Amino acid sequence: MSDNLIERISTALESEYTLEGLVRQLLEMLELVTNMESTYLTRIEPDGSFQHILFARNTRQMQIPEGLSVPWGDTLCKRALDEGKRYTSDVAKVWGDSQAAKALGITTYVSTPVTLADGSLYGTLCAASSEHRILTDRSEQVLQLFAQLIAQQIQNEQLLQQLQQANAALTTASYTDELTGLPNRRAVFEQLPKLFSQARDDARFVLLAFADLDDFKEINDIHGHEAGDDFLCEIGQRLQKGTRPDEIIGRVGGDEFIVAGFGPSNTDEAQHAAQAFKIRLSNLLTGEFQLHSSVINYAGPSIGVVAVNPAETDHDTALREADTAMYVEKAHRRGF
Repeated sequence: MSDNLIERISTALESEYTLEGLVRQLLEMLELVTNMESTYLTRIEPDGSFQHILFARNTRQMQIPEGLSVPWGDTLCKRALDEGKRYTSDVAKVWGDSQAAKALGITTYVSTPVTLADGSLYGTLCAASSEHRILTDRSEQVLQLFAQLIAQQIQNEQLLQQLQQANAALTTASYTDELTGLPNRRAVFEQLPKLFSQARDDARFVLLAFADLDDFKEINDIHGHEAGDDFLCEIGQRLQKGTRPDEIIGRVGGDEFIVAGFGPSNTDEAQHAAQAFKIRLSNLLTGEFQLHSSVINYAGPSIGVVAVNPAETDHDTALREADTAMYVEKAHRRGF
């Protein structure tokens, strides 16, 4: 293998970070090494139904169309693999009944499988010509090397994708309450500053509600902890269904929930909106709860609601004010 080719391969491996970028460079080098006008990479469906031309390089009259999909059973690649004959300079003589070869005008054909580390067949790396071409030992070595490099890149990208998916799943889990599926305390406390910032830019009030589930301990004591968990889940589902898409909801404690959203711009209207906000949440979380093991007629939570101007009050202060309003409401409900 010439020093120039080794240098080009090294440069490609260092500069290309995607499968497409690497393959396109390798196809160009493969054309020069094999002296064939069409070089291409295919992918085979896992169920063996179709073969797809992923990337192709065509420099003269014969064209292997990129994006072409054909039944795997009719391909020269499958015949070559099945028969152990991966190269021929006389396709018409060896596979004269191949309609695809006739349609594309293939006379010389060579392919090698792209096999992943687990032994699965990803696809094939191929070169073809409309003329009779001799495949040298050097060309065959390069073809096999390129197939190995492509397989390694595919595996690297698959591993990266798996890592990204795992990271996304971990991130989602770290921001989600495991029992109810609602955003957890961490998520709420990251979302609130953004809500306040947007409301400040839009010159709007923020409505913030702090809800505490009165008598939740009694539900656990009378009906059992499983019923208590069911009740919390039902509360979470009602909040998800009954709140607006732009409102923040979350479980921030054992039986404590927060709901926040945009209010109007006018001070007087904001106070009316806060009262309406409280009534809406109270109606949402009050009434009959059909649980798996029992039915609970719930009198509703204590809810403290504030309407704050984000230009004057930050989210931490608003939370304290809503918490205080909740305890005032709780005392009132108990007759104190």
